[in-house]
Amino acid sequence: MSSTLETLQKQIASGEDLSSIVRTMKALAATSVRQYEKAAESLDDYYHTVELGLSVALSSPSETVTAPAPDPRRPVMMLVFGSDHGLAGRFNEQIVSHALESGGPPKWGSLENAPKLFVGIGEQALSRLNAAAVDMPESFNMPTSISAITPFIQLLLETIDRRRTAEGLERVLLFYNRPLKAGFSPETEILLPVDLAGLKETRLKWESRSLPTFTMPSGQLLSALLRQYFFVSLYRACALSLAAENTSRLAAMQAAEKNINERLGELKTAYQHERQAAITEELLDIISGFKAITGSQG
Repeated sequence: MSSTLETLQKQIASGEDLSSIVRTMKALAATSVRQYEKAAESLDDYYHTVELGLSVALSSPSETVTAPAPDPRRPVMMLVFGSDHGLAGRFNEQIVSHALESGGPPKWGSLENAPKLFVGIGEQALSRLNAAAVDMPESFNMPTSISAITPFIQLLLETIDRRRTAEGLERVLLFYNRPLKAGFSPETEILLPVDLAGLKETRLKWESRSLPTFTMPSGQLLSALLRQYFFVSLYRACALSLAAENTSRLAAMQAAEKNINERLGELKTAYQHERQAAITEELLDIISGFKAITGSQG
């Protein structure tokens, strides 16, 4: 067998192995997308219930809904949800660029002069934030399963609370990608300060004619509901980011599979041509040898 045929055979074998790996990664990504989407969807009703509970607690005459304006001189925590693994297209580049270019919510005014504390979540996001030379005192790895999200969110909440105590942190922004039918889009969400006035208005949308009430101290109820509100907000952002990551990886694997199949087709065609040329050459050698033998005998 000629060296060209051997080379083509090795390239075809390598391409088929790579195609098998890509198919496996595509299947895993497709499965993960649905799991994380379901985890986020399962929180929607609970999130709405917490919002309604907060609106009821805030309706108490003893609770004020006018929060003081955040001090623009105090730092703003920027939580950027990326990924630990690559092969996800522009997933990390897009969300990091979105966070770096963000001017904050319009109602906050410009964040240009406010100290920004970036919290990178995921190795791929960390490397891009480090390249931008931003102030990043905290970093985390993304959870690798649904069961790992809850302890991860608890760790995030502890970090935020510690920074609030140590540095008077008043504003926290979440940056994450939300999955779409064809890709994903970057999202910005305010975690702190809580929009108390907006939450109180939720009570006006109560579906029943009987408005709810409560008997426990309003401060105690409000504190408990706010803890749930923070937890659900972070959990949902994390789950949606993981779903978007796998959506992006699925699209990348589909494109890779298409390219690999096209390349395999080209290699197999070239192999067939080379093989046919080798067979033809062997036949011509046989015929030439036969003619040489019969000619010498005549």
